[in-house]
Amino acid sequence: MAATLPVIDAHHHLYDRPGKRYLLDDMLEDIRCGHNVRGSVFVQARAMLRSDGPEEMKSIGETEFVNGIAAMSASGIYGDSRLCAGIVGYADLRLGRAIRPVLEAHIQAGGGTSAAGGRFCGIRQPATWDSDPSLFNSSYPTSADMFELPAVREAIGELAELGLTFDAWVLFAQIPHITTLARSFPQLRIVLDHCGGIALSGQYQGRSDEVFARWRAAIRELADCPNVTVKLSGLGMRLSAFGFDSREVAPSSAELATAWQPWVETCIETFGSSRCMYGSNFPVDKGSYGYGIGLNALKLLCERATPSEKEDVFWRTAMRFYNLPQHLIS
Repeated sequence: MAATLPVIDAHHHLYDRPGKRYLLDDMLEDIRCGHNVRGSVFVQARAMLRSDGPEEMKSIGETEFVNGIAAMSASGIYGDSRLCAGIVGYADLRLGRAIRPVLEAHIQAGGGTSAAGGRFCGIRQPATWDSDPSLFNSSYPTSADMFELPAVREAIGELAELGLTFDAWVLFAQIPHITTLARSFPQLRIVLDHCGGIALSGQYQGRSDEVFARWRAAIRELADCPNVTVKLSGLGMRLSAFGFDSREVAPSSAELATAWQPWVETCIETFGSSRCMYGSNFPVDKGSYGYGIGLNALKLLCERATPSEKEDVFWRTAMRFYNLPQHLIS
């Protein structure tokens, strides 16, 4: 596929932690790989949290940090790509209606909502849960019934009222909870992260046929909700157990495409190109393959798509969902 096709990376992270550093220069180096990456959406990663103040407000520091990175990128000094043009922050959904001041503070820190010309798009609260604790991040508050909790549903209502988006990061067995949520809040724009949390490790190791059948059935039911889109991302995580992170030799784009084909094609066929968007999930997926290799693998899987369908997957869906500025592409 032509390298001139515009690309918006709808899912990546930035952070500076002991032993783990991935900032603007690192991402700029990764995207200089022969693809036309025009812009990106930052997704929360517990970065640059405030060290003082109310606990629920500490995540505002991350939005402040990323908005500064976005301003650096928008200056043009670092090239034509406009990284972090959209910002997805964190707020604890367990706050219920008390989440409103937190959301308003995020909006202010992001220069306004993306719909109003700012950069703040919405929130993600990782909610992955499984009876096998090795499959989810215990750093985030979560439970099997999280989306049924009255306080969480009140918080979701506040999100919807403010016109903000919700990134749903759950495991495949939890997808029915997102379907129920989407039906209860039809005005809320929801994006299912990482192809719906494909888990082939832990207790699901050796059960790929069973997992695929359960995942596909849940994906098909979720796709009936018109307010939901899906991110074609996150397949380089150890969780998915494709095994590329443990190889001595990095995979080729063709190898990745072969491994991903049933999952990615099911997403695109079920949701349609207008409700699918590309995301690199870097630097997390960097443990399995290079930026350009992963992007080219998805392009290989879209080879038979029409030009308009390719534009949907690689930039148009993300632009529309997150209300990103048109100048990213023009």
